[in-house]
Amino acid sequence: MAKYFFTAQYTSGSWARLVKGCDDRATTVRSLIEALGGSLDLIYWGASTCTVHAIADLPDVITAKAVVNTVVGTGAVTNVEVTELLSQEQLSDTLLLARSAQESYDAPGMSAVEPTYQ
Repeated sequence: MAKYFFTAQYTSGSWARLVKGCDDRATTVRSLIEALGGSLDLIYWGASTCTVHAIADLPDVITAKAVVNTVVGTGAVTNVEVTELLSQEQLSDTLLLARSAQESYDAPGMSAVEPTYQ
């Protein structure tokens, strides 16, 4: 499974409803994630903002997008962002792959500034 970091901004109406009758949002988010075959690692709220942050394990990016579509569709949150997180091992693998690909790619405009030898 891949790990994803979600950030969303609750609307003022959502916060007003929470103030009137606070429910356990972590349980609700956990239920959504688990219904899609994942697991919720953690959930936190910004102390001075209406922002929620969550990290979850999900099967793939399509599932992560389904989470976003589900919560945005309620109108309760805005500015939802999702980022796939890489472990140290995955980062090392991507750096090795990038290193091997460098010979196949020239930066834009390099041919104009580098002399060509004939």
